Amino acid sequence: MSLTNSDPLITALSAYTSGLQFAALPPQVVHETKRKLIDTLGCAIGAYDDGPCQLARAVARRATGRPPARVLGSLEASTPELAAFANGVMVRAQDYNDSYLAGSSCHPSDTIPAVLAAAEANGSDGKTLIAAIVAAYEADCNFADVMTREQGWDNVLFDTIGSALGSARAFGLDAAKSAQALALAITPNLPLAQTRLGELSMWKGCAAANAARNGIFAAILAGTGITGPQNAISGRWGLQRVLGAFAWAPFGGQGGPFRIAETHLKFYPAVVHAQSPVAVALKLHGCIAIDDIKSITIDSYWVAKRYTDSERAASLWNPQTRETADHSIAWLVAAVLLDGKLTAESFANARIADPKLRALMQKMIIRENPDYTAVYPTKWPCRIEIESNSGARIADTAEYFKGHCKNPLSDAEVESKFRTLTAGLIATAQADAILALIWRLDAISNVRELIDMLGVVSQRRNIS
Repeated sequence: MSLTNSDPLITALSAYTSGLQFAALPPQVVHETKRKLIDTLGCAIGAYDDGPCQLARAVARRATGRPPARVLGSLEASTPELAAFANGVMVRAQDYNDSYLAGSSCHPSDTIPAVLAAAEANGSDGKTLIAAIVAAYEADCNFADVMTREQGWDNVLFDTIGSALGSARAFGLDAAKSAQALALAITPNLPLAQTRLGELSMWKGCAAANAARNGIFAAILAGTGITGPQNAISGRWGLQRVLGAFAWAPFGGQGGPFRIAETHLKFYPAVVHAQSPVAVALKLHGCIAIDDIKSITIDSYWVAKRYTDSERAASLWNPQTRETADHSIAWLVAAVLLDGKLTAESFANARIADPKLRALMQKMIIRENPDYTAVYPTKWPCRIEIESNSGARIADTAEYFKGHCKNPLSDAEVESKFRTLTAGLIATAQADAILALIWRLDAISNVRELIDMLGVVSQRRNIS
């Protein structure tokens, strides 16, 4: 049966990603890809002990592929799709990996577990891995460019598509089979945004991992010759039926920027919309004694509406799980004002329920500033004002949080984040070797050389 696909949107995107060559990538894009890989692997290893990650590894342990791919940390062999799932849960568990915000949003590094599993299973070299990661980012982020937010579908749909096309590139599939992988990724995988409403469950951190699993599985199916539905985007009952009509933004290197260079790294383990509030709260920490605080006013952009939305507000003002706490600006600001820091340890169960922290949250107002909404996402403005019982007021602001592509982490800070996240799980010399290898990734002949180095030497903790 013919593998042709007549959908012009599918044809254009799959032709671009399958044809993307390492030689066409500017040096700064190659360098940025290495930075994103360091950050992503640090997030994954750093979450190794967390409860959902242990459960995901137990699932991956049930099968071994031919060829296999390995689970990070344990280095146990599994199928490529279950390795992508287990590794994806680790990447996302602490909400510390990168973000991209345009018309909609995504965490494009959620595609890396799928691409890495495909590259390992295929024995790909470092240049192929780099090109495949860039391809995944282009697909993932282009959807975020052309879609509007809050349509009822979870944005991990974009990760499924990016994972499918990035994996197809790592497997060496041509444009025709990549088009089939895209159709097979889209048609059965429309995830609901209910994932991110109410009290957030473990699935908040697993949804993108499932998208990575579905994406690489679509590429595997297409590689065997299985065909997907024609016109999965533009057809009568295609994706445009539920998301509305759209056209691709210019692809990287073809009139558009390479989007991997426009994603944001997180300096704090929290939802991206909290990065500016946390940064401001850190500047205000200790300026007024906690017991002397009368009120805290947080001005933000449209995200503030979530704190008056009845379906969201109850959980955001009263988080019961780590998954909800790291999405609650109110909880995060209170934690930082109390502690002067925000780390993975901030989310211990006892801390989430701390009465002193909860009391401070009750003194907060979070409101939308229309001027802030007007400049988002070019800027991410936030202003916090604290009033004391005596009437004294102190305030501070932020526009580009640390890690924003216009206020980026230095290479040394990216390495430092990796070392901090992996401390106690891998040895210092091992961290040195991993970082050195990633910086020369384009020179290695087989990605398995990198995977070989990513085993943990000890367990550290379980904060879940």
